[in-house]
Amino acid sequence: MGLLDKIFGSYSEREVKRIIPIVDKIEAMEDQIKALSDEELKGKTEEFKNRLEKGETLDDILPEAFAVVREASVRTLGMRHFREQLIGGVVLHQGRISEMKTGEGKTLVATLPAYLNALSGKGVHIITVNDYLANRDKEWMGQIYEFLGLKVGVILHGLTSEQRREAYNSHITYGTNNEYGFDYLRDNMVVYKEEKVQRELNFAIVDEVDSILIDEARTPLIISGEGEKSTEFYKVADYFVKTLVKEQDFTVDEKASSAILSEEGVKKAEKYFRLENYADAQNMEIQHHVTQALKANYVMKRDKDYMVKDGEVIIVDEFTGRLMEGRRYSDGLHQAIEAKEGVKVEKESKTLATITFQNYFRMYNKLSGMTGTALTEEVEFREIYGLDVIVIPTHKPIERIDYPDTIFKSVKGKYNAIIKDIEESHKIGQPVLVGTASIEKSEVLSAFLKKKGVPHQVLNAKYHEREAEIVSHAGEKGMVTIATNMAGRGTDIKLGEEVSKLGGLKIIGTERHESRRIDNQLRGRSGRQGDPGSTRFYLSLEDDLMRVFGTDKLQGLVDKIGLEEDDPIESKMVTKAIENAQKKVEGNNFDIRKTLLGYDDVMNKQREIIYSQRAQVLQGENLKDQVQDMIKDVIFNAVDSHLSGVEDNFDKDLEKLINFMEDLFVPHGMLKFDEVSKLSNDEIKEKYLSIAHDIYEAKEKDFGPESMREIERVILLRVVDTKWMDHIDNMDHLKQGIGLRAYKQQDPTQAYQFEGSTMFDEMIYNIKHDTVRYLLHVQVERAPEREKVVRETSTNYEESSVRKEPVRKEQKIGRNDPCPCGSGKKYKNCCGREA
Repeated sequence: MGLLDKIFGSYSEREVKRIIPIVDKIEAMEDQIKALSDEELKGKTEEFKNRLEKGETLDDILPEAFAVVREASVRTLGMRHFREQLIGGVVLHQGRISEMKTGEGKTLVATLPAYLNALSGKGVHIITVNDYLANRDKEWMGQIYEFLGLKVGVILHGLTSEQRREAYNSHITYGTNNEYGFDYLRDNMVVYKEEKVQRELNFAIVDEVDSILIDEARTPLIISGEGEKSTEFYKVADYFVKTLVKEQDFTVDEKASSAILSEEGVKKAEKYFRLENYADAQNMEIQHHVTQALKANYVMKRDKDYMVKDGEVIIVDEFTGRLMEGRRYSDGLHQAIEAKEGVKVEKESKTLATITFQNYFRMYNKLSGMTGTALTEEVEFREIYGLDVIVIPTHKPIERIDYPDTIFKSVKGKYNAIIKDIEESHKIGQPVLVGTASIEKSEVLSAFLKKKGVPHQVLNAKYHEREAEIVSHAGEKGMVTIATNMAGRGTDIKLGEEVSKLGGLKIIGTERHESRRIDNQLRGRSGRQGDPGSTRFYLSLEDDLMRVFGTDKLQGLVDKIGLEEDDPIESKMVTKAIENAQKKVEGNNFDIRKTLLGYDDVMNKQREIIYSQRAQVLQGENLKDQVQDMIKDVIFNAVDSHLSGVEDNFDKDLEKLINFMEDLFVPHGMLKFDEVSKLSNDEIKEKYLSIAHDIYEAKEKDFGPESMREIERVILLRVVDTKWMDHIDNMDHLKQGIGLRAYKQQDPTQAYQFEGSTMFDEMIYNIKHDTVRYLLHVQVERAPEREKVVRETSTNYEESSVRKEPVRKEQKIGRNDPCPCGSGKKYKNCCGREA
């Protein structure tokens, strides 16, 4: 503690002093609230809601609301919030992190701000680390809320969309971070607004906030799926385009970097794929595969645009000529080139949606959290989430003794000492909780104890419900429990009879974790609510932390002393070296998380734009003006990019522009070369805009305005979803490629930002182009139905559910089906013969 802290108190102490007057107000109301009947107490909820409607704020009603929750808790659970818990509740309501030691009753603390904020009707989310705790806390603490007339829900693995929607529409909802995050992503993949399950992200209270916002921040949530067509369809499309004749069946537009089917080519496609109308919006998928196969075969050049190396297609940087390892062309083009070159076509498993916990939780209007250990990561909480950490005083002074670390030269010497300590404690009946860094190490220790005949339990964070039950008994006389650091977290360990006289719960740490916070969590399991207890860490110079981050100077010192295997060292220098190693690792991990966030922030801005556009479509907004703007943008852009003003190339450029426009509008001639060549660029733009407008108006007349609006929504949704999925993949490959390309004198995050921004602009243009093209080609008797572009198949967190909903069957080519090329042979004997 620095001199200023000694004079003025620490930051937390000063902040707690500011909250004391509020707590005094709550306590002053206790007798008045206690005098109310059950019905009068319940009636307070409606009274508070009315007061809020009339202009009072949550802060205005806080003291009385907290006093009401405290009394309701006494009547339903027989638990009365301590003064310190009231302080913790105020801190959470203020949108901060409340650091409260283990056993101080964090679960009960959350009821205070949860009730208060739920009165606004916008929803409160309480986030836990696993399903068991979510369900336990909902059933347990839910009694308080339900007594006061509020509705409580819980989001668990395996619920249907309907059940989730109902839970999210409750005043207060419990659930895990994974479930909340995946539901947010899935809500932004639905095709009708009624399918959404979440409401606005209003107020979140994150339990074990360090575990969720720091330890899990490096793993993004990812939803994956498979496209409607297997990779075989790339081969089928490739087989088809290789039968086409240039100029007769298609033309190549180098300016637009595309190849376009002619009228003759369209007829061949209809025959080959057995279609009545190739241009129908229902055939978007086939059009897409043919377009990419054409581009792969007739635009993309081997050894110029890409190389084939060890059976893999690798992009060549057009500016530097270097191989761009890790990059893949988006939009299925890479697969089309793989089919062209006869190498393995990578399975089109798509990332449908992804987000980091960091960016998900930063979307809440107000965020707060609680844990026993947050102070060591305060800088990160402040910098990334804008959260400060307030240390709440304990209800009773801590009586636990934290012994200095005992260090051994070898792992064997360390284990011998641990077993001896456990045996001696077990003989007198003192309960022991042993913390290990991994499942493997807990099993090694278990094997040693079996040999010695010491009965014990092993927990390794696999079975949350059973483990919570076992951990709750870990403080009973004679119990020996071995647990990985996360096992049973969130469960109170109460001391059995006579245990206090034996010294309370003994904690043994088998090695230091790379984060001081995890070590503190283990320590904090003993000495709850003023109970006696003790902790000691046993270490060896062969432990991972010491091996990787320890100094040669330290090893030299130990060798000089000439210690035997079982001789312990107690040295301030060693303890300092360990702390420095931990700080080094913590700093390194913070940097990694900041870098990842830097990357994801680029995606986050783009995600917001796309999700906002989807939301407009789902809300049923009239998109006519937006579509008219798209038509104008695409036409003007095409004219500007094709007609560069270089006289020598004018005729060729104009021919290509006419072909481009014919492909964009309808596959038969509209404007002849002679007509267009006499016009200025601006006149050409206006002429084509007028034609597009006429086609559009005719279609609107045929379909009727209402159907036309829905067709616009269907097409835009489908195009946006397809392009966004490809963009996610492309950005992921870019991220990997930037690391592999090792930019010289350039910050990789900045390079990613710059290139990612260019790629996003390209995607936006492609969305406009494809939407306009499909819309001006659409010829259907009824509006096409909305459907998901890709079906979800998995997430990267197995525990999270895939919502149970009817899934549309995707049409696939069977091995014995007739080949779609029209040869009359079975697919396996024709285009599918390589499969």
